[in-house]
Amino acid sequence: MTDTSTPKTDQNISPLNRFLRATEIDTRLLGMLGALMLIWFGFHFYGAIFGNGGFFLTPRNLWNLSVQTSSIGIMATGMVLVIVTRNIDLSVGALLGLTAMIMGLLQVNILPQYLGLGSPFIWIIAVVVGMTAGTIIGAFQGWLIAYRGIPAFIVTLGGLLIWRGCAFLAAGGRTISPVDANFALLGGGPYGAVGETGSWIVGLLACVGVIWMLHSGRKQRREHDFKLRPMWAEGFLAAVGCGAIIGAVLLVNAYPWPTGIVNAYAKANNITVPPEGLVISHGFAIPVLILVTVGILMTILMTRTRFGRYVFAIGGNPEAAALAGINTKWMTMKIFALMGMLAGLAGVVASARLNSATNALGVFDELYVIAAAVIGGTSLAGGLGTIYGAILGALVMQSLQTGMVLIGFDTAIQQIVVGSVLVLAVYLDNLYRKKVK
Repeated sequence: MTDTSTPKTDQNISPLNRFLRATEIDTRLLGMLGALMLIWFGFHFYGAIFGNGGFFLTPRNLWNLSVQTSSIGIMATGMVLVIVTRNIDLSVGALLGLTAMIMGLLQVNILPQYLGLGSPFIWIIAVVVGMTAGTIIGAFQGWLIAYRGIPAFIVTLGGLLIWRGCAFLAAGGRTISPVDANFALLGGGPYGAVGETGSWIVGLLACVGVIWMLHSGRKQRREHDFKLRPMWAEGFLAAVGCGAIIGAVLLVNAYPWPTGIVNAYAKANNITVPPEGLVISHGFAIPVLILVTVGILMTILMTRTRFGRYVFAIGGNPEAAALAGINTKWMTMKIFALMGMLAGLAGVVASARLNSATNALGVFDELYVIAAAVIGGTSLAGGLGTIYGAILGALVMQSLQTGMVLIGFDTAIQQIVVGSVLVLAVYLDNLYRKKVK
């Protein structure tokens, strides 16, 4: 029987699909951006109609939202590697709390005795010790998983309880505050931001980076005889990327310092405040820049290094990866050590933002980190995940929580929504994988 079906040529493909094929935009990325916009506009208009006004889509709230997302986003980038290799880490929230408590005790009770109060080395030593402690603990958990054959679920579930208990015992249940003034800048706030000029410098450098990445990618494709994107697609991606960056710069610069802080700053620096008032923009917060830097470095690690290729190989088929000569046990240990280091860095950001180390720090963060990675497209079956997706997932989770707080939902409702979103994300991931197959 003669096959009369029409061949699937470019003429048979819809304009949207031709556009997506030419630009190579990830449809999952579009879906996450669409969900994020739906959440933002939904909460804003809900507040405008049923509340006291629409406060979600304001420079102040979006700036605070970016800061609040930072610690979860930092840990979510590491959780991608853990889940891609078919493991799980339930201890990241407790590890954040423990490293934050260690750093708090160093800054308040220990280092000032030897270095003097206000020493510029206090915050540096605290950060190094906190991240080192996280790395050692993560490596120890990875060793138990890889070399002693204990399931990751059990090891990290035990770690969740152990490290939380250690944090409580270390300070006797007390809140340790205030942290070093320089350390506190890493948590954001008016002084923990780069200002208007600094933000424009960061934005312009980022635009140059986007254009360079597109140019470099096109050059590599040509060298290896890969299919090139049309020039209009390259221009579109450059325009969208730079447009988003410039929009972010305008947004963070639109949020000024509070009047009281401006007046105190002007008085301390002998600045005359004009009659109409002095406006000082926050600009990008330091924790947001830390998150962006971590995201870039982790993306390079995952996509441009042998380590990243090994991670995906282990996640795709651990047995085949071992037979191919990959030391899967050593890789697993290194992945958990990296996860511990990122939890320590998140502890820096979280404790600096609160200007203290408390026993409640990091509680339930493991839920938000895992949910962020899964919502961002990391498959629990292993072998699939992206760093930018996890950061977007963290932004989605934090947007949900912030929006529910703004419109007055109590904690119970927030937990129900977060749990439901996590289950829905896994369900959609299953549907996507079945469609791909």
